[in-house]
Amino acid sequence: MPSKYIFVSGGVLSGLGKGISSASIAFLLQASGNKVTNVKCENYLNIDAGTINPIEHGDPFLCEDGTEADMDIGTYEKYLGKNMFRHNFITMGQVYKEVIDRERRFEYRGEDVEGIPHITNEIIDRINLAAKKDNADIVVVELGGTVGEYQNLFYYEASRILTLKNPGDVIHIHVSYLPTPPHLGEPKTKPTQQSVRSLNSMGIQPDFIIARSEKPLDKRRRDRFSLFCNIRSEDIISSPDADNVYEVPLQFHQQGILQGICKKLGLAYKEPDLKNWQNLISKVKGPKKNKISIAIVGKYFKTGEYQLRDSYAALMDAIDHASWAHEAKLKTVWIDAEKVEKEGLENVLPEVDGMIVPIGWGERGAEGMIQAAGYARDRKIPYLGLCYGMQLAVISFARDVIGWNKANTTENDKHTPYPVIHLMPAQKEFMARRAYGGTMRLGAWQARIEKDTIAHDAYNKYGQFINKEKGLTSERHRHRYEFNDHYAKHFINKGMKFSARSAVENLVEIMELPRSVHPFYLGTQGHPEYKSRPLKPHALFMEYLSACIKYSKR
Repeated sequence: MPSKYIFVSGGVLSGLGKGISSASIAFLLQASGNKVTNVKCENYLNIDAGTINPIEHGDPFLCEDGTEADMDIGTYEKYLGKNMFRHNFITMGQVYKEVIDRERRFEYRGEDVEGIPHITNEIIDRINLAAKKDNADIVVVELGGTVGEYQNLFYYEASRILTLKNPGDVIHIHVSYLPTPPHLGEPKTKPTQQSVRSLNSMGIQPDFIIARSEKPLDKRRRDRFSLFCNIRSEDIISSPDADNVYEVPLQFHQQGILQGICKKLGLAYKEPDLKNWQNLISKVKGPKKNKISIAIVGKYFKTGEYQLRDSYAALMDAIDHASWAHEAKLKTVWIDAEKVEKEGLENVLPEVDGMIVPIGWGERGAEGMIQAAGYARDRKIPYLGLCYGMQLAVISFARDVIGWNKANTTENDKHTPYPVIHLMPAQKEFMARRAYGGTMRLGAWQARIEKDTIAHDAYNKYGQFINKEKGLTSERHRHRYEFNDHYAKHFINKGMKFSARSAVENLVEIMELPRSVHPFYLGTQGHPEYKSRPLKPHALFMEYLSACIKYSKR
């Protein structure tokens, strides 16, 4: 059982940055020598995030063990520099299902099963399990949604019960929003006052308030918080909009949040080692040697009249990490694949130095992405295909280079005469019985990479082989369809290289064109974006951006 718990809740509106706040707090504790882990509690009744449309809830984050989680789990990995797993991610669906299953097995010995204590006990048990598995003395628990929602009531009750049973070992941090109406010109505290009163009504008094706002909090606002929210002014942490989210731990540390947490939890304070992080921020904010633009041709950007970055959150982060390492000023251009289908890529694409076709599912927008893969191939624009982007690049090559005009994936055309991408045999049973959740090829899988290829050069240059002698890599996967090996010789004869195959099943993992015919044209069945971290960008993104920089100077 962990000795200390830190609960992080949100108020006023969602999307404030609870995940970044939770990760920043855990980061500071870890940097000062504490054993810490994170847990995310989600409100929805889904067992995991795998079946949720990315437009609805952002890009599901894929863990090493195959867990399809909320993207805040990815934030924890990036800040802490270590992997998260199934036990770090709790949904209300998991909790309800486990309690009902136990009731059906008569494990409650005839009790009437109720929200309290049975649901709350299950939540607490899962939090403690995460701490045990991660060997953590402190567990930072992020509560999804905002205070006052009926869906997350039991999470708050679990927090209250733990506080009651473990006095001095539990603190509650509330992240809330201070809107600044343009016609008033000053941040208003009333919404947060109401949010804190909602917490108080559940028997919870926050120990800290993280005040999210456009500008830093002034003394007047801090004093009013102190008076109306029954909290000391030094325990109110100003969190203004940052140029870069990785600055947030440094913002928090400058205001003494780590000292305050240690004091309230009875922990010995030790100054955290922030040298590497400070160097990262210096590089992010420092002068840039290069300037590049990359087009991302995808299908999950739009929701109504708005466009969402979160639909491809892990990809955007991975590109950023590599651009900082290259000291490059990066501009990303979002291209809607459906618009490409209607208007043609040449009519919607500005001049760019690289192109990425990312993850996707199904027929909508697929032809636009196939067109993008062909456009980049023919015009020698550096191209990176991720999962679906790799598969669609194969289809484009089959149609344009080999001459199979009706080549396709059986996902989109079951009757194609050239099924160059087809359903993995192990997936056929799942699809037949509509078992979609958690049944894909998920999690980390090893692959062998051939020497004298772009892929091998990248992993070798950046030291990211797990076994250099054997050319072994490990990447996370999330797919049902794969390259149809029946057609491999036709592709090889036309100049395509299959530079990596899975160590177990011998599936094609990476396809590429030789540098002699294209500066960088590579597709990977895996998802390198999920393993990129700010202090260690992924090798494939590093090599790809290097090619984009060279292309920009052509």
